[in-house]
Amino acid sequence: MFAFSAYLIWGFLPLYFVALAPTGPWEVVAWRIVLSLVFCGVLLTLTRTWPRLRAILRSPRLALWTVAAGVLIYVNWQVFVIATLTGHVIETSLGYFINPIFTVLLGVLILRERLRPAQWTAVGIAAAAVVVIVIGYGAFPWIALTLTASFGLYGLVKKRIGPSVDAVSGLTLESLWLTPVAVVQLMLVAATTGITLGAAGPLHAVLLLGAGVMTATPLLFFAAGARRVPLTLIGLLQFVTPILQFTIGVWILQEPMPVERWIGFALVWIALVVLSADSVIAARRGRRAVADLA
Repeated sequence: MFAFSAYLIWGFLPLYFVALAPTGPWEVVAWRIVLSLVFCGVLLTLTRTWPRLRAILRSPRLALWTVAAGVLIYVNWQVFVIATLTGHVIETSLGYFINPIFTVLLGVLILRERLRPAQWTAVGIAAAAVVVIVIGYGAFPWIALTLTASFGLYGLVKKRIGPSVDAVSGLTLESLWLTPVAVVQLMLVAATTGITLGAAGPLHAVLLLGAGVMTATPLLFFAAGARRVPLTLIGLLQFVTPILQFTIGVWILQEPMPVERWIGFALVWIALVVLSADSVIAARRGRRAVADLA
């Protein structure tokens, strides 16, 4: 339920950000960073876990990894919000559909893992899907690929950090490093279009102030769920997010979906079926091997 709730919240985030109009993407992300830091600070105080945060800061290696994670999640947040508020929710869903395949590819390129034939097949089909979209639709899907790369690398950094950095401390430090960027963005917004917090009615102000909770909560739920269930189940549950985003983009926000996009998405879905089936089969074989050994 923790993991499912995280993916469910992420899936509905486009509607939340659309409801924040007239706030622009740069102001939205700036408030996400600042308010996430405040929310995490409250959590650290309530759970009395400030010593964990100080222990991480005493390790330069861990601190640098949290800086890297902060940069990657900033890119992911900013591109996602820009895409959502400019009518590209469908393309964001494509990015998160491709993400599991990109994660598998990262295992080969960085972790030197060996892929099974079915995994290579899934990677090839996904690459063909991108080519179809580029040629048929006439536009490079930079939003989808940026979201895929940033979130995939963010997951890799988290894997490298491991259990040395707990979820709340990690998100606190990531938000802390990004706070100067958020302050600069708010200053630029104030000098150009003007800050919208408090200027668009009380309901809008409440929604905007809730951006920190909406940002931190699914990340904390995900961390709690990932520790309790098999990785195979996490891999299958993560499709909840792009399915919801795709549904919102097509049927609620009425974004265009020409034939070329349908073909490209269909290829990605076929690749994901191949990848998911292979993961389930491999997990079952692993459990049988352990049982036989026992």
